[in-house]
Amino acid sequence: MGLALPDSPSNLPPPPLLQLILNAEVFSPEALGIQNVLVAGGHIVWMGDGAPNMPRKLHVRAVDLQGARLVPGFIDGHAHLTGGGGEAGPRTRVPAVRLSRFTSAGVTSVVGLLGTDDVTRSTADLLAATRSLVAEGLSAFCYTGGYHLPPTTLTGSVRDDIVHIDRIIGVGELAISDHRSSQPTLDELLRVAADAHVAGLMADKAGVCHLHMGDGERGLDMVRQALDSSELPARVFNPTHLNRCKALFEEGCELAKRGCTIDLTAFPVEEGEDAFSAEDGLERYLARDLPAERITISSDGGGCLPTFDDEGRVTHMDVGQPAALANCLAKLLQRGHELDRVLPAFTTNAADLLRLKGKGRICEGGHADLVVLGPDGLPQDVMLGGMWHKRGGETVVFGTFEKTGETNV
Repeated sequence: MGLALPDSPSNLPPPPLLQLILNAEVFSPEALGIQNVLVAGGHIVWMGDGAPNMPRKLHVRAVDLQGARLVPGFIDGHAHLTGGGGEAGPRTRVPAVRLSRFTSAGVTSVVGLLGTDDVTRSTADLLAATRSLVAEGLSAFCYTGGYHLPPTTLTGSVRDDIVHIDRIIGVGELAISDHRSSQPTLDELLRVAADAHVAGLMADKAGVCHLHMGDGERGLDMVRQALDSSELPARVFNPTHLNRCKALFEEGCELAKRGCTIDLTAFPVEEGEDAFSAEDGLERYLARDLPAERITISSDGGGCLPTFDDEGRVTHMDVGQPAALANCLAKLLQRGHELDRVLPAFTTNAADLLRLKGKGRICEGGHADLVVLGPDGLPQDVMLGGMWHKRGGETVVFGTFEKTGETNV
């Protein structure tokens, strides 16, 4: 006999038609004070500091948060949904990331991508993994391509992939200033970025070129050249991992002034390392009064975090965790930062860059993707599309294969 399918959003009872969240200290991400929030059909349909006027016959499930902080679900703009790695042979291919690894950490929207291995992993595989997570309740999107040029695509064209395939919103992560890249020229970078931009216009999608930044001496020079020598808007170029070394971070801050949105990675940083943690990087960025809307933080969940020797061989590796986002925010709050000051880097900034309508804010008409923060600043309750995936600190919805003994990242 076959296994019975575990509960997932597709075979669980539907959430109540109407849910009223009472006495929530709402951060939209701006602080709105104590509010009541009415959820229906996966959306926020009303907010206010009183009680909604509704017929008594309507069945409404009420949840009283008793003053707990309610924030938009986190948007993780960089995760390896099919797994990353492979730089030290087949045994180092990281397994795919399962649903609850995201949802339990407060991630309600994610963008998947391919990394170094765009040979044994394909855009078709990534698209299937993305759609699988969507079917399980997560808002998931992906990029076409990978580290190398010519890009790995589904249709044979970056433009066609973005225009014709629903979940594909841009191209990436294209590697530059890294020994693992295909060493693209400026003309090659401009061509793929232009394809992404034009396709984004045609499809009303982000159309960004998401750039993996290595620690090579050239740093962001090619991006600066691209801005100087083309008509492409700065928003098209979206470099990530900019906190991996301090000089690269400084270059990134200058690019933000020119209109690029830069992305920090919430990876572990050891004392004395030539790098900034994501929380340190965000602190430094905001302290300089740089454009607050042009910085995001992502997890690199499921990605390999390798250390290389002088000959380019892996000497150590770790694996990125989706929970790194929530941990980063909690550390910022522990340091005394105001929640409404740091929250946009986890929510609205990514929603705006990636053109994810209805995401990243708590507002009437927005998606009911919500996170309740506990006293420690970590996700205590998590709602995706009006359904609670985590309640009282316990995950209550799991992905299809999460309870069958399969390895989870």
